[in-house]
Amino acid sequence: MRSLFKLCLLLVLTLGVCSSQAETMEEKGLRIAKESESRNNGFIGEESNLEMVLIDAYGSRIIRKMKGKVFEVIGDGDKSLNIFMNPKDVKGTKMLTWSHKDKDDKQWLYLPSLRRVKKISSKNKSSSFMGSEFSYEDLGSQETEKYTYNFIKDGKSSEGKDVYILERKPKAKSGYSKQVIYISKDHMNTVYVEYFDRKGEILKKAVMSGFKSYTIKGKTIHRPNQIHMKNLQTKKESIFKWHDRKIGIKLKERLFTKRALKK
Repeated sequence: MRSLFKLCLLLVLTLGVCSSQAETMEEKGLRIAKESESRNNGFIGEESNLEMVLIDAYGSRIIRKMKGKVFEVIGDGDKSLNIFMNPKDVKGTKMLTWSHKDKDDKQWLYLPSLRRVKKISSKNKSSSFMGSEFSYEDLGSQETEKYTYNFIKDGKSSEGKDVYILERKPKAKSGYSKQVIYISKDHMNTVYVEYFDRKGEILKKAVMSGFKSYTIKGKTIHRPNQIHMKNLQTKKESIFKWHDRKIGIKLKERLFTKRALKK
């Protein structure tokens, strides 16, 4: 009888330990998001040529070309600079973003026609970036600290690859009530995102494709070479395409300042 009591007590204690160690859906979601972020850290710096394709609801296209630079900031969000090269009506326009982990991002737009730098206020971050379906918020920080996470389920991408499906909600004011993100299990990159507006209705979806691998100091980093954003409410689309991408290069931080925008 005493042996049976000990066995029952051992089972109760074991179940209690397992229960206390069980990972919640919130914890699992955050863990996966942090792993994805960690896999993409360590790129040092990046330069590329970019195309931004604007597609209206009738299928007409406008192509804009840019040069892009990204400076990795250890312990905080990165700094990025996009410079429009053509067509003529946008040539010389520059977009500077300072991303942060625990505070609002800072963004500035240099308008050559006015020869002045315009700061993008936080209340305007849901606005369209240069007439595209990408908002200023989309071009800003995606740091894990700015969201709460929830693991939804394992799933498959449109290409049949295994993915984690997570829901994330912004902690601060945002143009979105939530996002549902699909993270590939093989290289831990986001491959698909659904964006929901403040009313909770689906607004946009983004598909990341054309992934390429880059090796920096023995670490392999994967990057998509295309992001296709579709607005499901307006039927408009925008595509970002990267060309001649170089990762692992050292850039000078002084290139990413408001003063440098005017040069």
